[in-house]
Amino acid sequence: MTGGGAPQAESLSYREAMREAMREALAADDRVFLMGEDVGRYGGAFGVSLGLVEEFGPERVRDTPLSESGFVGAGIGAAIAGLRPIVEIMTVNFSLLALDQILNNAATLLHMSGGQVAVPLVIRMTTGAGRQLAAQHSHSLEAFYAHIPGIRVLAPATVADARWMLAPALADPDPVIVFEHGSLYNGTDTTADDPGPVDLDSAAVRRPGADVSVVTYGGSLGKALAAADQLTAQNQVDAEVVDLRTLRPLDDATVIGSVRRTHRAVIVDEGWRTGGLSAEVAARITEQGFYDLDAPVERVCGAEVPVPYAAQLEQAALPQVPDIVAAALRVVG
Repeated sequence: MTGGGAPQAESLSYREAMREAMREALAADDRVFLMGEDVGRYGGAFGVSLGLVEEFGPERVRDTPLSESGFVGAGIGAAIAGLRPIVEIMTVNFSLLALDQILNNAATLLHMSGGQVAVPLVIRMTTGAGRQLAAQHSHSLEAFYAHIPGIRVLAPATVADARWMLAPALADPDPVIVFEHGSLYNGTDTTADDPGPVDLDSAAVRRPGADVSVVTYGGSLGKALAAADQLTAQNQVDAEVVDLRTLRPLDDATVIGSVRRTHRAVIVDEGWRTGGLSAEVAARITEQGFYDLDAPVERVCGAEVPVPYAAQLEQAALPQVPDIVAAALRVVG
């Protein structure tokens, strides 16, 4: 931190930003600890917790057995007892082994106890494809968790959000799930040394525009921004890009406000089209902004297949910049 004057900026990778956020949380509050598979001496499956066990010791950075249901349950118990656990699940696919704990315990205990038992738990997990890790390590299952009342679901897509969303998530009395797209870890950007209060309730307009709203989150944000630049350069179409940031609760006001400016919408979601987040966002746009639309809402989603291993098939199964550009041109007409 710097004292006085304008906030200073530092350049970090997304991975380093997450690590620095956890380091700051561990240093600031003795109740905070990190637990998960290989988070200690190995430094995490994706290197996010590298060096933290040497700094804070094995009591605060705890390696767990290969049992997602077991260690997520232990995290829930620790949160109920007054601690502030950060639980890392290696990939979103493996989180399904803990879905019973998340849905039937973490998300419901405050309600079922009449407000007496809160579960201030943060669960981090890597999501998404594009890295040739095959079907059991590559799916985007954010919609599963955004469906559940009683939890908050975050999808930081920028280095700044990766750095600064964790502290307010730990302060939230409800369980918070943080989805980190695996393709983002190596990306770098600058972020303010102290941005002030961080809002977990609002989407962000990452690029203003007048002709079409491209709504997305997580690992698809970079593709949406690249598509917007291409639309401007090649087609004189001015695309506005909206980053949802928080998937539960969704920020309807920002999305509908964007659609009212542009009168067209394209939703980009790496998850499957059927029953996915893109369907929910499209439904809300139709419910709340139907008379502002000049064209049907378009969706660009992952193919309805298990994510392939072969590189060319994996790329074909995921939303890509040309797909977003083509969808935007269809709605602009």
